[in-house]
Amino acid sequence: MPIEEGKIVDGVVANITKFGAFVQLSGGKTGLVHISEIADTYIKDINSYLKEKQEVKVKILNIDKDGRINLSIKQAQEVKKSTRPVEIDWQQEFKKSQSGSFEDRLSRFMKESEEKLQEFMKNRESKRNGGYSRKGDFAQR
Repeated sequence: MPIEEGKIVDGVVANITKFGAFVQLSGGKTGLVHISEIADTYIKDINSYLKEKQEVKVKILNIDKDGRINLSIKQAQEVKKSTRPVEIDWQQEFKKSQSGSFEDRLSRFMKESEEKLQEFMKNRESKRNGGYSRKGDFAQR
């Protein structure tokens, strides 16, 4: 099977380093999966994600002019989440917002606004104090 950019192929982890893992592809070629291309999360220790001789699916990102192959495990994984936007029935949403009298809608709006403002002020105050909610907390720690 020829090695081409963009293809997803099977491989076996041949060697693990601090900066990534070398994966043996079919045909005897070896490519590098950089640490940033192993998972979507921060990786401190590659050994917690991969083991030598482990079979993995990799996507061939590119092959440079010197023949080095750059691979990605995270891009080879199937996208499980739907990338399609959520359908919203705007007519239904409009009808919901129009239910009740003007006074009811105004009172609901005022209540929601007050809650949002209180949450905003609470977050702003905690950031201003370096994460502490009261001035006394800082002195006690």
